[in-house]
Amino acid sequence: MTAPDAPRSPAPEPVEVELAAALPPPQHRLAGVVRSALRVVPVLLLIAAAWVLWREFHKLSFEAVAHAIAGWGATEVALALALSAASFMLMAVIEWVGLRWTGARISLGPVLLGSFLANAIAHAIGANLLISGAIRARTYERYGVTLTQVAGTTVFAAASFGVGLAALSGGGLLLASQAELDATAITLPVARTLGAALVTGALGYIVLCALMRRPFTVFRRSITLPDVWDAIAQLVLGVVDNAIAAAILWILLPAHGPSYVTFVGAYAVACIAGLISSVPGGAGVFESTMAALLPSVEVAALAAAFLGYRLTFYILPLMIAALVLAVDAFRHRKS
Repeated sequence: MTAPDAPRSPAPEPVEVELAAALPPPQHRLAGVVRSALRVVPVLLLIAAAWVLWREFHKLSFEAVAHAIAGWGATEVALALALSAASFMLMAVIEWVGLRWTGARISLGPVLLGSFLANAIAHAIGANLLISGAIRARTYERYGVTLTQVAGTTVFAAASFGVGLAALSGGGLLLASQAELDATAITLPVARTLGAALVTGALGYIVLCALMRRPFTVFRRSITLPDVWDAIAQLVLGVVDNAIAAAILWILLPAHGPSYVTFVGAYAVACIAGLISSVPGGAGVFESTMAALLPSVEVAALAAAFLGYRLTFYILPLMIAALVLAVDAFRHRKS
């Protein structure tokens, strides 16, 4: 807002125009190539995923999937639901630690609700950082949490997920035996190399947080890393949370399927492919990657496990979150 008699300044140029003007011609061309690639890659991944899914499942009958679902038993279903609830609880703990790291002092109770709403909706809809950040801002504003603190918490939670997934999957790929890897499409050299890189990256983050205590600038933004104890908390909580999420899918597979240690390696690769695709929940891309990496698992059993995983970890939490938001909006309208 400006005073009525104040001269109006011209409208600011869009960020893309400012960047283009600031970059020399070669860098400008490179930036254009990168932006074009970022637009094309998700489309290519989605096309590839659709082809893999058709190749793996086009001969699959509804009866075969229903038979695989019937073989789960009440124990597997109850365990999948319990693991899903435990995963969302751990996400809330990670969020609470992140809020305290940003300086927000808020009890765990409201964080349980805010974290569940943010993660349940963002996981299913996509654009995770944007959607989850918006929901957190709406939920925590009544507790005095600023937008800067919300943004920091969102990045903190995302980093916890990434570091935890890298450490868990890397450890699984390093510990899996040759016989266990034979049940997947991952060769022993690839497993060991990728596993070592992932574990090194996760541990490197801890070392970086321990050594780099001064703020640094990225894209004109000042960034301060968590201290070493917060980073260790991110790693530990992230590993346990990802381990539980992977177990939801794994327990729905047949008993003679791949070992859990081997399975988490394929799960991590599929999660990364789903994130790169930018498809909401990685739908299609995640499943196609898992199907390609687990050729030894019966197709019907794999399709049934995917269905159970999506229902317990995505659809059911989304329905509950939508109901909670509707009730909250109705209560605030009446007050």
